[in-house]
Amino acid sequence: MTQTPTRYERYADGYDALDQSPGHPQDPWVRDLRNHAWDRFNELGFPTARRGNERWKYTNVRPVAAAQLDVPLDLDPEHGMAAETLHLIAPWQDSWVNMVFVDGQFSSSLSSPAGPDGDTVGASIRRALSRSVFSNESGALQDHLGKYASVEDDGFIALNTAFLQDGACIEVPEGRDHPKVLNLVYLTTDRSQPKATFPRTLVLAGRNSRVTVIESYVGAAQGAYLTDAVTEIVLEDGTRVEHYRLLKEGSEGYHVGSTRVSQARDSLFTSSAFSFGTALARNDLQVTLNEPGSACDLKGLYRTTGRQHTDNFINIDHASPHTSSDLFYKGVLDGRSKAIFGGTVLVRRDSQKVTARQTDKNLLLSDYAEVDSKPSLLIYADDVQCGHGATAGHLDPDALFYLRSRGLDAETANRFLVHAFVREIMDTVTVGPLQDFLDQAFSENLFAGLNQPGSAS
Repeated sequence: MTQTPTRYERYADGYDALDQSPGHPQDPWVRDLRNHAWDRFNELGFPTARRGNERWKYTNVRPVAAAQLDVPLDLDPEHGMAAETLHLIAPWQDSWVNMVFVDGQFSSSLSSPAGPDGDTVGASIRRALSRSVFSNESGALQDHLGKYASVEDDGFIALNTAFLQDGACIEVPEGRDHPKVLNLVYLTTDRSQPKATFPRTLVLAGRNSRVTVIESYVGAAQGAYLTDAVTEIVLEDGTRVEHYRLLKEGSEGYHVGSTRVSQARDSLFTSSAFSFGTALARNDLQVTLNEPGSACDLKGLYRTTGRQHTDNFINIDHASPHTSSDLFYKGVLDGRSKAIFGGTVLVRRDSQKVTARQTDKNLLLSDYAEVDSKPSLLIYADDVQCGHGATAGHLDPDALFYLRSRGLDAETANRFLVHAFVREIMDTVTVGPLQDFLDQAFSENLFAGLNQPGSAS
């Protein structure tokens, strides 16, 4: 076994136990993938050094590295969660294809049963590895899993890959317009010992296909825990993928999510990310526009309060000419919370006729909240249209005065203005039940925040 630092011994014990687990997939390529990832994690560790580390300059992950977290194996995925309770904390419609993962493992009792046509568009990774549920006898997994989320320079991706057990695998056949929303719910439950889980998601969209995916991370656990999630999304020629990502973890949890998207010719990837805060959250999204005609539209809304910390690290790579991107994030901060918006729009040499916009706007409801916004453009071509901007400020006192003069109390006036600020993002959600869920969740979160000491109310 590779020598590990003392603070990573619990991960080493969990890795050894997983390697010897009889229920774990033993395909040689899976074993090689995991072993290489584990070796890279031992070399990289967690990115605790912030000096000279621009990617993590504003986010301190020392609490994550220092936390004594177990890696539970072979837990009962049906443990301690009623379906009615789950439907209150995560977006849900019975008409959707709902796949639920409890502490990283697929739960058949909480998930939707297969449709009458035996739909195999979605399956758990564990099942896909053990049975021929996809084309080419799961060859799609071997061809794509781990190809886009590189373990070479990211300790969190390496750790997730080393503990690869289960997750969602979505394969949409060529030319198919999938009629149902695919709803992936990753739930962390209360256990006696704080733990780390490693959800994995792979979405493969065939040529000229259409699909809508909701990816939710919710926590019923109290106390500290880590969700180290990795998602890989592949769009072939002419594909349309509509992706929603919801983060609604426990108040003391740590969440690091890494999403890697690869786009082919004339594909369109739309993403809306919603974060309602946790102790520490990181949304690391990287989109590569590989061929002409590919485009992405990335939107996000984050809400922090108390001493929560949210870091959005968004990178778009225009690796081909005639590509376009639109990046628009908004944040609402309260208490003594902190948010970071960073990342880069890269236009490579000879990637001409590129259009790219990058915008971040923040609303501070407290004198103690802090936002560090650092949008960046790296342009190595000369025939492009690119721009970026960032703003941060408090509620307009004139607008507040106007609403107060019309008979509204201070709290109601504040809420009206904040809702007007966030509607620009909320209104882009095309899935009606999801928009209703997000609107209610935001309202509840906002009401709790506005009653904190030092808030705008």
